[in-house]
Amino acid sequence: MERGYSVAPFDIHPAVMLKAATLSIKLPNRRLGRHDFKPNAKFSGPSNSYLLQSNQQQEQHSIVLNPPVNQSVAAILLGDGHEAKLWPLTKTRSAAAIPIAAKYRLVDAVVSKCINSNITKIYALTQYNSTSLNSHLSKAYTSAGLGKDGYLEVIAAYQSPDNHNWFQGDADAVRQCLWELEDYPVTEFIILPGHHLNAMDYQKLIQSHRVNKADVTISALTSTKNQDKGFGILQVNSENRVLQLIQEIETTSHKEKEDESLDPSSLKFASMGIYVVNKDVMIRMLREYFPGANDFRTEVIPGIISLGLKVHAYTHEGYWENMGSIKAFYEANMESKRSTGMGYNYFDTESPMYTMPRCLPPTRVSVVVMTDSVLGEGCLLNRCRIIGSVLGHRTRIRDEAVVEDSVVMDSDIYQEDLDHRSTQGMQTTVPIGIGEGSFIRKAIIDKNARIGKRVMIINKDDVEEGSREADGYCINEGIVIVLKGAIIPDDTIL
Repeated sequence: MERGYSVAPFDIHPAVMLKAATLSIKLPNRRLGRHDFKPNAKFSGPSNSYLLQSNQQQEQHSIVLNPPVNQSVAAILLGDGHEAKLWPLTKTRSAAAIPIAAKYRLVDAVVSKCINSNITKIYALTQYNSTSLNSHLSKAYTSAGLGKDGYLEVIAAYQSPDNHNWFQGDADAVRQCLWELEDYPVTEFIILPGHHLNAMDYQKLIQSHRVNKADVTISALTSTKNQDKGFGILQVNSENRVLQLIQEIETTSHKEKEDESLDPSSLKFASMGIYVVNKDVMIRMLREYFPGANDFRTEVIPGIISLGLKVHAYTHEGYWENMGSIKAFYEANMESKRSTGMGYNYFDTESPMYTMPRCLPPTRVSVVVMTDSVLGEGCLLNRCRIIGSVLGHRTRIRDEAVVEDSVVMDSDIYQEDLDHRSTQGMQTTVPIGIGEGSFIRKAIIDKNARIGKRVMIINKDDVEEGSREADGYCINEGIVIVLKGAIIPDDTIL
């Protein structure tokens, strides 16, 4: 193990993974200080010798594009609309800001893939519940590692003298920001959802777009079976040219019929909602062809296909998860503690995930039985059992408690047992964390939740769906979700 490590402005190390009789720990980097958030300001990304060395290693196996991606492509990261699929986790934050895998936010995966794909100009268009997301992006990506001309710019939804409406959809958001996006001399934009995990190299996608001389390229999965069809189904010919975008949404009873005039031998791929668009095409399709369109999937993409523009599909065979449900989010967390290679690889040193640095102490473990789990920094675990779970930073679990197959998100503060603090207008002696003798199985505990003593969260009635927000919890697909900041009194059974 190397003893020296370089200065890092943001965190590149995954959480600690614990398996039976095995403890694997990564040394933390020293970090620079944080900077205050400035709306619509340009933020540079990671700058440190580790990142430079990692990039140099990747360059040996990287794709050579002309012009280079970092000079010719800008990423547009889309914040979320009113996303009900991940409710109640999106009650006070956008989906992109939801914590995952003990120390990250979902948006970190998207930004990190851009950095690792040599895309160093990133625009984040945010709207719904965006305070947490804006703050995280501004604090996490504030140094010069995106290169001399690299930056991450947050553009929050706004009203102007010419337009008094907020963003009406993803296409409308891009249209309203074209005045900023068209200012920089790039040749293509890559449009990315802000809350998905994938194992793609975006340089390969851009290479395919250029080789095919396409106007628009849509990233797609090679199989539609057991995949999220929320971005529609692409019907393509033998040359991977898109013939039709079928709006097949599982949450609705109506499914769009296929065009019977199309080649019956055509293939079907599930769209990933990732688009590469030529800059001039982007401007024309949003300002001239479809000036009133609000949504890429349902309006803009079908429209440009019907106009005869060259729309191609790029097929991706690796891992991808859109986080389209609570179950998908739960399973993605569970995969982070496994070494099966089926999920997202948080331990990939050639393509690391970046996040906001935190100056937290190491996790303290005292007489704990723990197997197959992932821990964040600064946890306090005392005389408890942790089995197959993911614990975010500052998690506190007290004597004789058991946490099994669960996700416990991080806490914003430490709190002593005798701290009597007013919470949501109520006096409570239940501290943040999990109380003595409590038992939690197959649950998601949101940030700053207060679980009392001898509480049992086990879904005792095997409920599939239920909302008890007034009592601090919901049940979605059989998974109990304790709300952010909720108080679960002593001896409660859920």
